[in-house]
Formats: sequence, structure tokens, C-alpha cells
Amino acid sequence: MSDGELGKPRRRRGRRRGRRPVGPPRADQSPAGSAGAEPAPAESAPPAPRPTDRPRPTRSRRRSVDRLRTVHETSAGGLVIDGIDGPLEDALAALIGRLDRRGRMLWSLPKGHIEQGETAEQTAAREVAEETGIQGKVLAALGSIDYWFVTEGRRVHKTVHHYLLRFSGGELSDEDREVAEVAWVPLSELSSRLAYADERRLAEVAGELITLLQTDGPSALPALPRSTPRRRPQTHSRSRNHRPEDPERGRASGYGPQP
Repeated sequence: MSDGELGKPRRRRGRRRGRRPVGPPRADQSPAGSAGAEPAPAESAPPAPRPTDRPRPTRSRRRSVDRLRTVHETSAGGLVIDGIDGPLEDALAALIGRLDRRGRMLWSLPKGHIEQGETAEQTAAREVAEETGIQGKVLAALGSIDYWFVTEGRRVHKTVHHYLLRFSGGELSDEDREVAEVAWVPLSELSSRLAYADERRLAEVAGELITLLQTDGPSALPALPRSTPRRRPQTHSRSRNHRPEDPERGRASGYGPQP
């Protein structure tokens, strides 16, 4: 070997960079053929729906709910007491009973719509007489209750003003077609007999006012709030018991002497 051949660098033999080997790719080699490339991820199946997932309401269903017309109705009623000037254990209250869709008897206070030209106090006395047969005189305001229900394609917001009345005559009668039964109930049993929690709270207010009446006389009772005759007629929605199906549901507000 000559001196010229010794000075030349030796050339390494092997395949050129980037040359793809002949034959199918090995299992540990990327099908793309680029050095360091990661294999494409396998397609994953869509996750199965969870049992708790519920289908959303359709657009047509949401629109039908939004299209419900909202109306506001006002009623008045009251708690008429016999023996309001005597011992509380002997006092009696007139209640009405209506059957719900399950056939249960639900006891409540008599009430009804305020008609055109009537004040809330006049409506309370009239409705008590129509639904129980009992005549009563308004003494004080117990408070107001409001709740919502849907009937006849309308969303109804109803407000009911309640009053405390003194029994002045008449006899119990269930001739009203919307009333299944009427009864005198001891004042001490109202909390267990009344079906609706908001009316039970009104009964507690009535007990406080009766105690105040017996202790300090009629002048100690809060003055009746100002009430003007209704100027326009209102809708008369008909729904079973005019209340939500669940006696404990609904929204109550305004307890106290101001309706």
C-alpha cells in the first residue's frame, strides 16, 4: 500500500440515510418510515351514555312551555270563628273539604275570586257564606298567600288574601258544588287538620290575634289595610282544588296583619 493510499480517509460502507428498506415494515417500525415518528392512535369508540344522563327537552317542547300565557288572579277568604270571645279550647273554626285526584280529603279555608266592584273583605265574607253557609264579620287581616299552577293552557299566579271573621249566624251547609264537606273544627286542631302548610301558619296568626282581642279588646287589633273595589273582571281558572297537587308545594308570603 502506497503512502497516498494511507493518507486518504476510509469511507464507511452502509445504506444511505432516508433509504427505505425493502419489504414490509417491522412491527416495531412506524409505517410512515420517518425516524422517531409515533404510531397513529387507534380510533376509540364513543363513550357509552351514563345511566344518569337524561335527554334534553326538544325545541318544540320548550317553545310550547314558553308560549303559555301568564295570568294573575286575586282571591279572598278567611277563617270564621265561633266562640271567639270565650275560652280558646271551646272555639270552633269552619273549614271546607275537597277531594284531590287521589281521592284524599283536603281541608282548607274557604276562599274565592274577587268579583268586579268588590273589596277583598267583602269577597271574604261572601265566599265564607257561599262555601260554608256561615255568616261572618271581618275583624282583622291574617295575611296573603300566593302560588302558581298551570291549567287550560295558562300559567296562573294566584294571590289569596285571608281575614279573621267572627261568627254572626247561619248553619253549616255543603250545597256549594265545589265543596265536598264542611265542618266545625276545634281551634286547637287546625294545625293537624289543615292540608296546606301556609294555611296552618295563618291559623297560628289567628290564634295570636284572638288572644290579643280577648286581652286588650277590639281596639288592640291591627287596622284593616285599605282595600278598594276591583275595577275589572278577572279570569276564573278551574283546576282541582285550585292548588298544586302536592299540599306542601307552592309559595307563601306576606304573613301578618297586612294582606
